[in-house]
Amino acid sequence: MQIDKLRGKELDQLFKAILSLKDLEEAYRFFDDLATVNEVQSLAQRLEVARMLREGKTYHKIETETGASTATISRVKRCLNYGNDAYEMALERLKEQENTEKAN
Repeated sequence: MQIDKLRGKELDQLFKAILSLKDLEEAYRFFDDLATVNEVQSLAQRLEVARMLREGKTYHKIETETGASTATISRVKRCLNYGNDAYEMALERLKEQENTEKAN
């Protein structure tokens, strides 16, 4: 894991702060203070690219719909194929949450 190289008190604090957020509104407020609009959009874009790659969408379709560069798409694809399965885990949990919300 590349981020393991950064592991330490400050990064632990950041991740614990994110995990402490109670709802979507708190997340919006926290990230509004923490990062620039472009930084947050880049993170959201990568997650959407991962979702679309999982669904078998082409690079062209992903590039057109998200505005992501082919370099970003390739990087996300590499993480999906050789990473820590974190995109898979997060996307699967989001899907389960969406299904639960639809059922209620």
